[in-house]
Amino acid sequence: MRIVGVNSVINFQRRPTKKEEPDLKETINEAYDLIGVKERAVITHGSCFPAYIRDFYIGSPYGKAAKEYNKFVALYGFNSNQLGPGGELQKGSTSPYNASAFAHNRFFIDLAALNSEKYGKLLSDETYEKITSGPEISDKNYTLTDFEKAQKTYDTALHEAYYNFKFNLINYNPQAIALNKEYQRFLRKNNLRLTEEGIFKVLSNKYGTDDYSVWSEPQDRTLITDIKKGDSSAIKHFNRIYDDNYNDVEQYKFEQFIITKQIKEHKKWRDENNFKYINDLLVGCSKMDAWRYEDVFLDDWEMGAYEGGGPSQRWHIPVIDPKKIFLNADYDLNDGGKFLKEKIDAALQYCENLRIDHVMGLVEPYLLAKNADDEDFITNPSHLKNKNNEKYISELKDPENSDIEYDRYWDYTKIIEHLVLPAFKEHGLDKNDAVWEDICSWPDRYKQVYKEQDLPAITNLDWARAEITTKEFPENWFILGNHDSPPVMTYLRRTAKLNDGREVEYTRKQSAWSPEYLAGYLNMDDSRENIQEIRNKLIELYKNDDKAIVFAKFAELMTTPKFQISFDDLLGITDIVYNSPGTADDINWKARIVADYQDKYYDNLSSDNPTALNIPELLHQALQAKIDMEVKAHNYDAGFKKSIYEKAQPVLDKLQYYADILKEKEN
Repeated sequence: MRIVGVNSVINFQRRPTKKEEPDLKETINEAYDLIGVKERAVITHGSCFPAYIRDFYIGSPYGKAAKEYNKFVALYGFNSNQLGPGGELQKGSTSPYNASAFAHNRFFIDLAALNSEKYGKLLSDETYEKITSGPEISDKNYTLTDFEKAQKTYDTALHEAYYNFKFNLINYNPQAIALNKEYQRFLRKNNLRLTEEGIFKVLSNKYGTDDYSVWSEPQDRTLITDIKKGDSSAIKHFNRIYDDNYNDVEQYKFEQFIITKQIKEHKKWRDENNFKYINDLLVGCSKMDAWRYEDVFLDDWEMGAYEGGGPSQRWHIPVIDPKKIFLNADYDLNDGGKFLKEKIDAALQYCENLRIDHVMGLVEPYLLAKNADDEDFITNPSHLKNKNNEKYISELKDPENSDIEYDRYWDYTKIIEHLVLPAFKEHGLDKNDAVWEDICSWPDRYKQVYKEQDLPAITNLDWARAEITTKEFPENWFILGNHDSPPVMTYLRRTAKLNDGREVEYTRKQSAWSPEYLAGYLNMDDSRENIQEIRNKLIELYKNDDKAIVFAKFAELMTTPKFQISFDDLLGITDIVYNSPGTADDINWKARIVADYQDKYYDNLSSDNPTALNIPELLHQALQAKIDMEVKAHNYDAGFKKSIYEKAQPVLDKLQYYADILKEKEN
């Protein structure tokens, strides 16, 4: 293993030159236009971004490294990135799905910027060099986030940055004065929230946990709720905590200002470069958020996921009380509705699009009893659930009258129409642009709302054929792999046990992975010369070469109107899974892109065993498939065929040219 600077690695592959890159990018985008692909996103959660020159032990979607990575994926036609939730992480958790809905993740602060003159050198050269490192370069094409080192690094860096900011301000440093003007504007908009969050941080550190339900002092557990009720003793207690911990609370505010400033600056850069971020509107929230809004949630129930083949998933996510969503028949927002609206506003403030995490949680959340033990959810047979411990919210009864639904006015079924979609409209977002994560059970009430609101969904080509689904669901986003799945290159090795105990590889048995289907779908034009021979050769190839059929599935994906590809599949990473749902795997949420990812990517493509995606090559197949579809749709009309090839053939030729370049080995 070695530690190197940028551009100091000797490479043995041919890659597009700086002169070729503009033409490559134009060719790829022209191909997507000809196919009719509107959106193509790479899935890269914030911590997965690579290091650049210095390593902070965790990635960030907002620094110099993020810009370089976004430029790289844009070169290959991606016009957006699907982020994970970007909130402040919960103490003791690495999952972004337990993060805050409002506070930004301070680990995403670009420390190199704090070390620059632009920020008045808030972080000294000595400290910067001491707490960061040069990226470690190894033979692996992935690395891991080190959350413990990141915690120590950011604790040291941000403490010094805040101290230097105050010192520079007292000494009339011009950069500090300019920065303070921005800071004061930020505080005027956000000071109350930041103060409450800062107090929570103080209490969390005092008790050693974010789980406020186990804090020993009852007054601390319900502090904000009591203040909202006008409790004078709670107000005095709050002020006393603030006074006793003034510097800690104010440093927290300053950290949130810095990360917000950098997020705004990165959005400006994205706008200038026509690149979008898709934020992840998590269905839940952190303990910090729940503490601040403690009075809007159900007391005895949490949200989880129904599992028919085993115990249901316990997510420990608070559930908004249906009685706290709307105030009246005019759908004015009650406190729970305001909380949800604020979540949407925060998620869209500096991002251009949204992924709505677990849509069912906004319509028909699945409830699990807070106080039940894990064993209480085990039933035999497993699909016969104990309704005392778990149920859909529509099955929850009023405690004072068991004949009446608790959500008696079906307010949950109205959230999409009367809260979510109006909020989208305020931000200029169309419902068909968003990514609606509908991968869940489909109870009747959920089906009804989905149909009434005509919502798009996600189509997973792991189980579906694009030939059918693109016609049936043209507004859907299409995927082949995501942040919760193993690398697609390993799919054909997936196994399952049959009732008789036999273990079988099930992927290749799916009709969506049929060699005959893929060879035919990608080559529909019966009038092409030697077309049957081409199909037969591909069928044999797909039957005998797992990589070839996986690449064919990605070519199929590239014929869909909107698609997403995970960063590990793009870069050919096959030895690690970003997140294995339902497991406590120590590796979960830690996979990260290496600093020399471009070298590794091009080395992979030019190797004898490539696993990375050769985008020009796959796009050539996708464009040829689209041409064939159009020719077939026009009954093989010779005049039409000539006209379409006049437009497409130059693009096909260039795609082949660049596909071959990416396979070349450097002499």
